[in-house]
Amino acid sequence: MSPVGAPELVAALRAAGLTVATAESLTGGLVCARLVDVPGASAVVRGGVVAYATELKASVLGVDPGRLARTGPVDGLVAEQMARGARERLGADVAVATTGVAGPGPADGSPPGTVFVGVAADGLHGGARHVRLALAGERAQVRSAAVDAAITELAALVAELAPEHVPEHTAEHAAEHGSRPGS
Repeated sequence: MSPVGAPELVAALRAAGLTVATAESLTGGLVCARLVDVPGASAVVRGGVVAYATELKASVLGVDPGRLARTGPVDGLVAEQMARGARERLGADVAVATTGVAGPGPADGSPPGTVFVGVAADGLHGGARHVRLALAGERAQVRSAAVDAAITELAALVAELAPEHVPEHTAEHAAEHGSRPGS
């Protein structure tokens, strides 16, 4: 089966009556751009925040500065806090966040290709969760794969929150990948 795409995700969000926000670091707005490339996305996309600089994750998105000092920005709980912050600040039902190292070299103590995708929604235990990815390839490939992973995680979240409104192949994809626990 093919990966879940932005058109299917936008359709599922629309059918479920859910809105979405993004908080992006290494993807630099590409997740939000992928969503708004879909005709009719304005019905579901609230907006996005690109917080590339570490201090913006705290000042704009509300990520705990102490956590950033301890772990740096490449961290699963930072991704969760970014998603929560985007959801709250942009008034969305669900949110996704990306943080990590696109490369070419290591950053913040993590090798290139280390990516965390966080999602947030009221229906999640604790309000958010994250997945850790080890992506291969050059910088552009890592960023593109991170966008694909963010879309997939959002689709899985929508399938959990409103399975009756999710297109069949999207629901099948979410069932195949299951709910992914945080690392």
